[in-house]
Amino acid sequence: MTPCLIRVYLHKKRTSPRPVTARPPSPRTVSGWILSHPEALTEPEQLQLKTVRTQCPELDALTRHVRSFATMLTDRRGQQLSVWLDAVRQDDLPSLHTLAAGIDRDIDRDIDAVTAGLTLPWNSGAVEGHVNRIKMLKRQMYGRAGFGLLRKRVLLA
Repeated sequence: MTPCLIRVYLHKKRTSPRPVTARPPSPRTVSGWILSHPEALTEPEQLQLKTVRTQCPELDALTRHVRSFATMLTDRRGQQLSVWLDAVRQDDLPSLHTLAAGIDRDIDRDIDAVTAGLTLPWNSGAVEGHVNRIKMLKRQMYGRAGFGLLRKRVLLA
């Protein structure tokens, strides 16, 4: 090909109209939208999520289940757990089936404790925070000193 023909060929290629399509959102972005409170999303994000949900029925079902579970947790409606678990089992979502099976195992052990944990305002967050702090101090001191120094650091920290 002569240089003149190459220029004409490239010019045609560069000026040929290509359909402009928007890039689909990444899975991480869609996950963030699903896990966010619907009112916290901007209008374009809500529209994009609505588009994704209409194109994929599995994501629509997942979004409904995740949001109903979040409502159950934040509004402390632990008595609705069995209804939520039944609704999850009705859909073909293997990852949620695994979650439901794990919750069922805990419920079989002590349904009253699970319901109370989802219903009552009290939790063990403060205790867990102290345990986490003590473990951090222990990790920092690993191999450096004995129990006496670790005890002093825990008591003084």
